Amino acid sequence: MHILFIGYGKTSTRVAKQLFQQGHQITTISQSPKTDHYATHLIQDVHQLDLTHLPPIDWVYVLLSPSQSTVEGYQQTYVDSVPPIVHALKQHPVQRIVVVSSTRVYGGNAGERIDDESALQPVDDQGRLLWKMEQLYQQAFAERCIIIRPTGIYGTSVARMIKLAEMTQRYPQIHWSNRIHIDDLARFLAQLIHVEHPGNSYIVTNNQPLPLHEVIQWFQRQLDLPELVVESQKESGKRIFAKRMLETGFQLEHQDCFRDYKKLLI
Repeated sequence: MHILFIGYGKTSTRVAKQLFQQGHQITTISQSPKTDHYATHLIQDVHQLDLTHLPPIDWVYVLLSPSQSTVEGYQQTYVDSVPPIVHALKQHPVQRIVVVSSTRVYGGNAGERIDDESALQPVDDQGRLLWKMEQLYQQAFAERCIIIRPTGIYGTSVARMIKLAEMTQRYPQIHWSNRIHIDDLARFLAQLIHVEHPGNSYIVTNNQPLPLHEVIQWFQRQLDLPELVVESQKESGKRIFAKRMLETGFQLEHQDCFRDYKKLLI
């Protein structure tokens, strides 16, 4: 198949390599030069996307990320890009379009359990814009659209966690956090090609929710730093579980984030 990646960052690179090794033709769209030898790389602005000179496209992966996490950044990157992408793909025989969104579209901020059946109730503007993006793609591609909602992606750097460990002496409450290793996310995205009857959406997470203060404390112990003090037993955040992902037969390889963090600290 001819597979198009719209947005070509760390996750896309991993997915594309796996699909190329399976014999697929890869084309990518990004705003900066890429050097992977196994793909045809095009530098384009997605807001003026031109796919007229490409051979027929069978599958599409959309993995965009804003340069700023502001409302304006989300609007421009996620919502404003949909009409030109849909228009550019109209002439192609797209079987599936896989759109990477976020679990930010789910409601809850008091430690609630969230899974694939939970209602979409975003609580902030960025979440509402992601939900709007999902709806636009689903309207344009109907049963051909698969929405992917990953939790926090980790596995390439621990710089942010080290900074938190150094700066945090007190933590206001128990804040639930959720994560997925970038390699597991990429493997699942690549495996979707082989799912005969895929669902219309999938949460992708390692099914191991953790209070964020416990993760920070772990880093503080590794770095011989004073451990933070939790000020309240009040809960915030969400405990997120991926059910449909596992029903496809997919098996996680990275459920112990601390083992992964340890490797990155060495």
